[in-house]
Amino acid sequence: MILHETTPVPDSALPLEAFKAHLRLGTGFGEDSLQDAVLLAFLRASLAAVEGRTGKALLARTFEWRLNAWPATVTLPVAPVRDVSQVAMVGPTGAETVLPAESYSVAPDSHAPRLEPLSGQFPAVPTGGGVLLRFAAGLGETWDDLPADLAQAVFLLAAHYYEYRDDTSLHAGCMPFGVASLLDRHRVPRLSLGRSAGGQR
Repeated sequence: MILHETTPVPDSALPLEAFKAHLRLGTGFGEDSLQDAVLLAFLRASLAAVEGRTGKALLARTFEWRLNAWPATVTLPVAPVRDVSQVAMVGPTGAETVLPAESYSVAPDSHAPRLEPLSGQFPAVPTGGGVLLRFAAGLGETWDDLPADLAQAVFLLAAHYYEYRDDTSLHAGCMPFGVASLLDRHRVPRLSLGRSAGGQR
């Protein structure tokens, strides 16, 4: 399975000036923009980390998802899904056969949206071929559309990266507690099985 982002988030969609204010960087000087590239890189890294931890695309964009075979449940890898624009069967030569839009639907879910056939099963995957899904996903069209806690989490993590930009001792996957707590309600819920409320099996 390969997920490809076909419309990356442009620099203009990232809240550079607001992030500068968050960092309390000085303004009104001739060198105000010297760190812009660095700050944008930290914002992108933080955005990617938050999206990876929550399984959600924060800013809306389009994706392509390639499969070698149909899984038992076709759960799309990014939420929330706005639209599935195309589902195509791909032959061994790369030729695409597009499925009619009326042959499938998306079961909405804030964590795990599913693609489902409206009748029967999806067509068999061609030998040596695969399946290609093109879809759009994202919580907001612009930064101002995002939930406040997620926007704050991106700022806090980007500020953390900025503050410790020269520190090579941080553990891989380090996530400050304040950031992790902001992301908790947006993560995929997990059921705890095997024990009753009283702790008895």
